[in-house]
Amino acid sequence: MIRSREEAWAFRAKVEAAAIRLPDEEAVSSAELFPRWSADGVAYAVGDRLRYGDLLYKCLTAHASQESWTPDAAPSLWVRIDDPAIEWPEWRQPTGATDAYPLGSKVSHKGKHYISQIDANTTEPGTDERWWKEAA
Repeated sequence: MIRSREEAWAFRAKVEAAAIRLPDEEAVSSAELFPRWSADGVAYAVGDRLRYGDLLYKCLTAHASQESWTPDAAPSLWVRIDDPAIEWPEWRQPTGATDAYPLGSKVSHKGKHYISQIDANTTEPGTDERWWKEAA
């Protein structure tokens, strides 16, 4: 039983240390085990995972956090880890190579399902069948 605030913080540190060993596929369903993102100049290393909102993100570029570099607004620094149990996740507009869709990616967009026909796909599904093929 945890009896003090200090014991609670020590236990939380153990939980976060254990969570580091989880593969992304398991980590995404246990996002609460990871620390929340902070804008307070925290030094993040490549591969660090954290929560922002209800989502899990992985650090792509080592940096010290600042308020304007939130994981959802800084795709050169962070990539969202999607839930592999969702076969057709909702399409998000990529901002560049770090979050572009690879060949074969499946997405939902405007009520339809699409499969990427190219690697590094940043185009909107439904605009050109050369880039996204509508699934039958």
